Amino acid sequence: MTSWARGRTAEGKIVTGVIAQDALHPRAALGSDEAAGAALPLSEVTLLAPVVPGKFVGLWNNFKAAAEKGGQAHPTHPLWFLKADTSLAGPGDTVALPESAGRVIFEGELGIVIGQTCKNATEAEAEAAILGYTCVNDFTSLDVLNAEPSFPQWTRAKSFDGFGVIGPVVATGLDWQSLVVKVMVDGRERQSYDASDMILSPPRIVQLLSQDMTLHPGDVIACGTSLGARPVKAGQVVEVVIDGIGSVGVTLAAGA
Repeated sequence: MTSWARGRTAEGKIVTGVIAQDALHPRAALGSDEAAGAALPLSEVTLLAPVVPGKFVGLWNNFKAAAEKGGQAHPTHPLWFLKADTSLAGPGDTVALPESAGRVIFEGELGIVIGQTCKNATEAEAEAAILGYTCVNDFTSLDVLNAEPSFPQWTRAKSFDGFGVIGPVVATGLDWQSLVVKVMVDGRERQSYDASDMILSPPRIVQLLSQDMTLHPGDVIACGTSLGARPVKAGQVVEVVIDGIGSVGVTLAAGA
């Protein structure tokens, strides 16, 4: 397994590379084998969101348990939305909850990170295009989402600054079916579910999305959440934890 990360040095330089032996080993690009400088001790690097996605895609209704509870049919194609690029946040960030957002919930999710350009792919090609997996917290404003009966506002509800938390790394070589997604709020477990309960698997998700749009290296697809998403408030620390990937936590603050 390889852990890809992105960090800022004390001098302000942004570096992408592989974590090994308590150091970040710079690479020429995400997924590249080409070295791009000397190893940097992790103690001297501030970890950021491991990628800056060109497209940040989220899914709705992709877990059997949640679909059964909600009385929803299993989709045969991803039910997807986009999160704004400015929603991106990373390990240790502070996320402001604007007053206009009203009630906000966490949604712990497994994130797919694309490593190769992918268009109209077969399922095998789609699987090969997946670089690895990361933790995602897809914060959502319930009040905004449901404010207008004629038009559910998916993108707006999920695109406030900092509402798309990714990290701490992109892990390769994982068996996604063995993963458990957990969310901790102030150190207390508040959500836990098996990734194997997905309706559409990661390769199938990528295959079908590649029919809708070209996927590029660094794009992130959040696989959707299951039961247990709950409201959060300013002052709380919310972490998404997936063994094999790690933990990505943010502190919530009151916003204007």
